[in-house]
Amino acid sequence: MLGTNENGEKRMPFDKKNYALMVAGLLVIVVGFMLMAGGGNHTATEFDWSIYSTRRITLAPIVVILGFVIEILAIMVRFKPKSNNK
Repeated sequence: MLGTNENGEKRMPFDKKNYALMVAGLLVIVVGFMLMAGGGNHTATEFDWSIYSTRRITLAPIVVILGFVIEILAIMVRFKPKSNNK
């Protein structure tokens, strides 16, 4: 699925910078889910209030959404190729 640029030359749909942003977005999403995970008591007789911590209900969803925004930007942004005019 090659695209064409202004000069009619074939180019890949994504640049190295796009792929780097995609990996960064994926890592941010994973960190957000790691912030959401953990804690809690595994017995049915006690309730663990740590499930309502600020980290889990505020910070982690914001980090995950930020990761998805980075992913969208990585897909939508087109970086200008370096010109080799000598």
